[in-house]
Amino acid sequence: MAHAAPTAHRRHYTRRTADTDHLARNALTRALLMGLVYGVWAAFIQRQMGPVDAGNVFYGILCGALFAAVMFGLNRVGPRLKREVHAAAYGVFGGIAVGYLHSLTGATVLSSSVIGLFSGLGVGGAAFYRYYTREP
Repeated sequence: MAHAAPTAHRRHYTRRTADTDHLARNALTRALLMGLVYGVWAAFIQRQMGPVDAGNVFYGILCGALFAAVMFGLNRVGPRLKREVHAAAYGVFGGIAVGYLHSLTGATVLSSSVIGLFSGLGVGGAAFYRYYTREP
């Protein structure tokens, strides 16, 4: 009977690892899809109704890849942070992303900063509410 105890523990450990792998795969998929949308949006704004060329495509891929990498990093590191810092990180990320997209339209730096600030406050407030109400 003593030899059965490690088997039960090992089975529980593999189940936890499988759940963690599924969550990581889900976060990666979500980050890649959001990065794809962000990259297409940035390339479309930068194109300014001209013809599509290799520079626009590369620019969209670069913006999308950076967005996806930062979002995936926040998904991986965020749960280890306090809820206030976690929400602030998402708020800063959202504000910078929206402000940068707004700056591509040719708007002034002040206008892009204000749009980014208010977007970041909204995203940070929504994230804080979500983390505060769903805390274990």
